[in-house]
Amino acid sequence: MIAIMTGVAIPETELEFIASRSGGPGGQNVNKVSSRVTLRFDLERTTALNAGQRKRVREKLSSRISKEGVLQISSQRTRSQEFNREDVVTRFAELLRDALREEKARVKTRATRAAREERLKEKRIKTAVKQARVKGSKAWDE
Repeated sequence: MIAIMTGVAIPETELEFIASRSGGPGGQNVNKVSSRVTLRFDLERTTALNAGQRKRVREKLSSRISKEGVLQISSQRTRSQEFNREDVVTRFAELLRDALREEKARVKTRATRAAREERLKEKRIKTAVKQARVKGSKAWDE
């Protein structure tokens, strides 16, 4: 089981790992060893998430989910398939944790009188600076 957050854990049986040849450095090893690991998670068929959680993940991670509803994450950071597998599982857990986290609603506040006056003062200064640039103004003629 991969613990995502309190009350949410994904069984490893619902994850599919695919190993393939990795790009990048590796010397003579690079053409023989499949060190890149791709994790596939079928969001539509999972029993670990309820409908609301699935919808939330689908919205937050829409760019990473295929039309079939499969979330795919790859890792080829190291030359070791084992380390890449650990890395991809860690990234998967972080992505799901971030997608399932509920954001606090923003509390509307009013600007203080001092803040409004400061903003208007700065607007007056900018207006004066810009009007000084206009041809035909007193500052321009001098």
